[in-house]
Amino acid sequence: MEYLKWSSEGSVAVITLERPPANALSNGLLRELSAVLDEVEPNRELRVVVIHGEGRFFSAGADIKEFTTVGSSDDFSKLGSFGQDLFDRMEKFPKPIIAAIHGAALGGGLELAMACHIRLVSETAKLGLPELQLGLIPGFAGTQRLPRYVGVARAAEMMFTSEPITGLEAVQFGLANHAYPEAEVLEQALKLANKIAKKSPVAIKAAIELVNYAKTKEFYEGTKREAELFGQVFGSNDAKEGIQAFIEKRVPNFKGE
Repeated sequence: MEYLKWSSEGSVAVITLERPPANALSNGLLRELSAVLDEVEPNRELRVVVIHGEGRFFSAGADIKEFTTVGSSDDFSKLGSFGQDLFDRMEKFPKPIIAAIHGAALGGGLELAMACHIRLVSETAKLGLPELQLGLIPGFAGTQRLPRYVGVARAAEMMFTSEPITGLEAVQFGLANHAYPEAEVLEQALKLANKIAKKSPVAIKAAIELVNYAKTKEFYEGTKREAELFGQVFGSNDAKEGIQAFIEKRVPNFKGE
């Protein structure tokens, strides 16, 4: 593994995102995450998964520089569909997945966290979907999952302004389960994981399946449309300007075209 590592602590699989400095979600990292899930799923000894980030962040988002290597709008739509499929698999994974979030979970990082069953955050963590700042939109089902947790109005504000919320606000708004001082987040996640691991795997698997019935037909229609628009928006001049401005560390000049 080049971008992450994983180990087992008793009945808990601990996956660590390890792509400094920001644990950006590159295509390679996502594929490695999928490969780890392939290993963990059939292992009867492992009953719960914890995901956290090495260094300063959980994950500060997608790899924007990698976006410059993506070819057509259709390729970008396929990238969105791949991320959506992986995160949908996580949400349906037969073993609970807990995100231990510190520093920042932004863009794709928040979309990854929202695909987990439970989210624990540091009190000062920053959570948000800032893609519109770059002339882009979320592409890994963020436009569909965020409203489910915080409501349509607040999700709209978070996306339209690109401004993140704190860990404490995330708990208040229903996006996260609990907030802790940063040094305690992983410890608390492992404590919770071990508590859950004592439950019947048969019952846990059934509960996960039933919880997912709350995802409506409209949710899947929304994610499909999101992937399409993800590609269309990427093909705009505004997106090219936003990405270039990010790389050049300047304010973008969007013209609506």
